Amino acid sequence: MASLLSGTDLIHADQALAGYEVAPSISVTTTFRRDPLYQDDLDEPPVMVQGRRHVYSTYSQDVSDRDLQVLNKVLHGYSMTYSSGLAAAYAALVHYNPKRVAIRKGYMGCHGCIRTYAKAKSENIPLIDLDDDFQEGDLCWLETPLNPTGESRDIAYYANKVHAIGGKILVDSTFGPPPLQDPFKWGADCVFHSGTKYFGGHSDMLCGILAVKTEAEYLELWDDRKFMGNVMGSLETWLLLRSLRTLHLRVPRQSETATILARWLAGAANVPAGEDREFDGIPGGVVTKVWHSSLQGIDERGFDPAKQMEGGFGAAFSIRLAHREYADRFPHYLQYFVVATSLGGVESLVEQRVRSDKSEDPLLIRFSIGVEDVDDLKSDIRQAFQRLTMV
Repeated sequence: MASLLSGTDLIHADQALAGYEVAPSISVTTTFRRDPLYQDDLDEPPVMVQGRRHVYSTYSQDVSDRDLQVLNKVLHGYSMTYSSGLAAAYAALVHYNPKRVAIRKGYMGCHGCIRTYAKAKSENIPLIDLDDDFQEGDLCWLETPLNPTGESRDIAYYANKVHAIGGKILVDSTFGPPPLQDPFKWGADCVFHSGTKYFGGHSDMLCGILAVKTEAEYLELWDDRKFMGNVMGSLETWLLLRSLRTLHLRVPRQSETATILARWLAGAANVPAGEDREFDGIPGGVVTKVWHSSLQGIDERGFDPAKQMEGGFGAAFSIRLAHREYADRFPHYLQYFVVATSLGGVESLVEQRVRSDKSEDPLLIRFSIGVEDVDDLKSDIRQAFQRLTMV
């Protein structure tokens, strides 16, 4: 699997802003001493150059500037960071001010964010399906790969569709971080990430990211954030920079392991229930379906997920179990998977998704694959299924 992400860029893209410290200090200041020789203007946009004078940490500080330099390089656009993924989602709605939003399933939090935005505007913002007819003023909110299944959607198809009526497309690429896919390459106007997940990578910080294609849009986002106040905290800003340094090592490893496991479990899903029937130690009939981009194949329009996800498939996928009691117990029989929500960290996570999203199938189990050895994760899943069917 070829990597499209340069470790050199991740480690040195912010070099022009570095001081004498190899690892930057965590700055906890909220305000900065004024220089009598320097006439600052809070309405001036940030200029990321070495020696820049900061005014207030709501606007900028050294490490946040360094984060943006690295993110710009790896996302191939102009990036802005926020205090959480949903803060970034809300900022995108403010920026585009859509008349309607085309969206289908995906992360429940984004649906809630759209409802909250509509309430703040005191007006109805209709939600339409991705395959409905688009109109001027529509925003296409395309999540790919999809939460919780890890399946891919065709960015280029929906980008062309919404651009034909003068609308915009935002791609939620949280499940497809660099180097797995580059939504701008396929027509995205804005790329959204919950940086809490793979960019953070260690389950210890909250972050949201928007990336746009032009400096003018970036400056609009910066001006909006200045007054919404949803800036990242000092510690989180520092943790993001720390984590970005290893993105090229973590994500390809997680992607490769997840693909192996998803394809392996798909083999188990093909074995019917029956006495002495099993697949590589997994009793037959326990797993009934597996979802992952690597299992999709080419659709009727000719969309090939492997072409869009040129750096590898996502590290999160889902399975469906045969019975509710299996789904209730299975996550707690695992040893190397932490039973918790979220995803993208170095440790593997598992959850019965309905416990976080009440709209989901109670038989659905979502995996987030970490950086453990694949054979150990296989053995753990195998023993959990064996234990499950012995009860």
